[in-house]
Amino acid sequence: MTRSLLEIDDLDPARLTRILDEAERGRKDPASIPKPLTGRGVAAVFEKPSARTRTSFEMAVVALGGHAVVLQGVEVGMGTRESVADVARTLAGFTCVIAARVFDHLSLVEMTDAVDVPIVNLLSDRAHPLQALADLLTLRDRFGSVEGRRLAYIGDGNNVAASLAYAAALSGLELVIASPSGFELPDPIIEGARNLGGSVEQVSDPYDAARGADALYTDVWTSMGQEDERAARLASFAGYTIDDAMLAVADPGACFLHCLPAHRGEEVAASVIDGPASLVWEQAANRLHVARAALVDLLEEG
Repeated sequence: MTRSLLEIDDLDPARLTRILDEAERGRKDPASIPKPLTGRGVAAVFEKPSARTRTSFEMAVVALGGHAVVLQGVEVGMGTRESVADVARTLAGFTCVIAARVFDHLSLVEMTDAVDVPIVNLLSDRAHPLQALADLLTLRDRFGSVEGRRLAYIGDGNNVAASLAYAAALSGLELVIASPSGFELPDPIIEGARNLGGSVEQVSDPYDAARGADALYTDVWTSMGQEDERAARLASFAGYTIDDAMLAVADPGACFLHCLPAHRGEEVAASVIDGPASLVWEQAANRLHVARAALVDLLEEG
């Protein structure tokens, strides 16, 4: 049975820890990185624009000795020019892994059902697992262990928040999410994370979430494809900006995370993201290391 990575809960705690350990080991000793992709190719399909995800994933493939073939969504025409399953079957004939950044998470599920090579989620409307792995690695770098630490996610209960909820549950991280009404993380995701043993709390007051937290995290208020909602979203998220006043109620040693791109003056103040508490650049760099480690895991286990 081939194992894919569509969401963090495809992993168990031991496998998640193994990926983080491999990411840390390869980062410290690049010469020891294995080359399981030597002479092999990986297909990466992008229905949405990408900077960090595409670059980190391509460089991860290079680090493992392989070659990434990047295809834009308009070139492939998944679901329009040909079916998602037919695209996956074709690409599986050329490559040993298929990765995709898609609008609809069900496209990834359809790919997984159609082929026996691993499928990697590079972002969907439901999940962003490689981002969550990079977040955990960054917090582990900062605190040594994330178990028992309190992470406050303040903003939209979106795909990033969903993957964080599962990542927190599998790692012992305590997660509290503060979102305005109508933008909360869906109840099935919270229940799913709690069923994994996670401590996940949802509140409406961002200061309640931030108070005493070891880390504050946010994402843009208007993601790709939501541009028409921008004015309404800015109004709904008023008061949720992570600024110096909100950082001040967190633990004195608290750090700040953001998955980027960031809109200074909206979801975060420039003084926070560019200040001493910010770990966003370490967090971005860790995307490479976790992508490489996740590929090693999939190739070993698939």
